[in-house]
Amino acid sequence: MTQRGRHRRRKRGRAVRAFLAGTALALTAAATMISASQATVGDDPGALKPLAVSADTAGLRLQEDLVPRQTLDRLADAMGRPVGVRAVLDGADRSLRTEADCRTAERASLPVRPRATRAYCWSEVDTEGWHPGAVTTSGDADDDGHWGADRVILSGWTEGGGRGLARVAFIDATDPAHLSYTWALLAVPVDGGRDYRGLSSAVAGMVWYQGKLLVTTADGLYVYDMHRVQRTTVESSGVGRVRGGWAAGGYRFVMPAVGVYRTVGEEPRPSALSLDRSTAPDSLVAGERVPAESGRHTRLWRWAFSSDPERAGLLATDSAGRALADEAYESKADGVRGVLSYGAHWYLDRATDSPADHGTLWRQDAEDAQAAECGTDGTRHCWSGAGSLSYWEETGEVWSQSGRTLFALPLSSIDRAVR
Repeated sequence: MTQRGRHRRRKRGRAVRAFLAGTALALTAAATMISASQATVGDDPGALKPLAVSADTAGLRLQEDLVPRQTLDRLADAMGRPVGVRAVLDGADRSLRTEADCRTAERASLPVRPRATRAYCWSEVDTEGWHPGAVTTSGDADDDGHWGADRVILSGWTEGGGRGLARVAFIDATDPAHLSYTWALLAVPVDGGRDYRGLSSAVAGMVWYQGKLLVTTADGLYVYDMHRVQRTTVESSGVGRVRGGWAAGGYRFVMPAVGVYRTVGEEPRPSALSLDRSTAPDSLVAGERVPAESGRHTRLWRWAFSSDPERAGLLATDSAGRALADEAYESKADGVRGVLSYGAHWYLDRATDSPADHGTLWRQDAEDAQAAECGTDGTRHCWSGAGSLSYWEETGEVWSQSGRTLFALPLSSIDRAVR
């Protein structure tokens, strides 16, 4: 499957970005009245603080480790020729419910101000025992918003309990009135490609860029190839080589990792993740996970993608395979679960103590932070429950996920809400 589009982008210079440095974003939150006890104006994170960036800056370097081509080919020889996104979408056998069919409690998790313009709900049966994670789209993959002829959304989930497997829903979003999907398990090749194991780590952030899917977990930033999806041959709860063939926890598709980036040293790892198409070249932005009321500040990073056609979808690295952050900032916001950067603004999705409560979406820059207010008490807890943020530039929409609810709204409506 090939990408479409010639990457028509509105670029801004690095000098402008360094000066403007982001902007705290204020989104909106709940579908119910929120108590005055949540209206804590004192949690305003204020301005972003730029951090110095150099080759010796701890925590800003990622070491690239790519899986040998021989390992991937050995696995493909054993399992069969890999397939691409279109083949996975052809197997979509499940549907998301439209907002009209969502339950009251599900709709209550949507932002209060600004309101979502599109919303869909997952089946409780299909997601029971699984925790929602990150969202990315074909708007990240290619600037014309399509992958081939399709509009696609990817949604990451992590299994609770024992195995802690990670899976991705491939959602055919070409028809906005009917979103169908199927699952693919995330895996890691082992034994030189003679087998694979489940990723077994919580998915915190995802970005689909060109032909690669980048996934943040507790032990690294994993890389998957959208042209290397394998079909399983046995329907089994096992993972990897099983009696009679290959299985992926009962799913028909599995994605073996083609590489991983790990932090150098013991610095906190990137967690929240998104793509910024307003930079030259396109860049990957990330935020670390800092527990609420920990007393620590949240760091934000930006890495450039490689301009080498042979490294499409991978980060720019030096001769030692290290990716050095181009920019870094510190925010006083804690509990950040989603991060987005576009043009002059940074948007931080800040969680509350309880997953059932609404969070705050801050727009933050070098001068101050702003968030929408909702309700008669002036609360800023107007956003959904914590989730990742993904900007679909071609449509102007921000996509996110709160519990079993997937939703979108215009970025412009977010900006208007914080003025």
